[in-house]
Amino acid sequence: MKLSISQKLIKLSSLGLLMAAFTSVSYGAVDADAAVSLAKKSDCLKCHAVDKNKKAASFKSIAEKWKGKADAQAKLTESITKGPKVKLKDGTEEAHKLIASQDANEIQNVVDWILSR
Repeated sequence: MKLSISQKLIKLSSLGLLMAAFTSVSYGAVDADAAVSLAKKSDCLKCHAVDKNKKAASFKSIAEKWKGKADAQAKLTESITKGPKVKLKDGTEEAHKLIASQDANEIQNVVDWILSR
């Protein structure tokens, strides 16, 4: 069965819309209350705020920086679990504090929450 050009375009458009829907839902299952609770417990909010810069970048600006990057989740997970050196807003560097959890699901939830800002 041969498809006409318009049928091919409709199928491709439908596939594109479906992919876009799944991509936008990737952070939809975030438990915001649990993420904020763990962020507070881990003292993340001493340096970060949701939508304004403090000692470190806001979660919103972090999400914007990593938007559309395939390695966003891996890089943020590494930052909060391994404590690499990070540059602060004043230009100084320090080791990033570790998240107060070893649970992979809790950590993933916080990362997804940050990326959903």
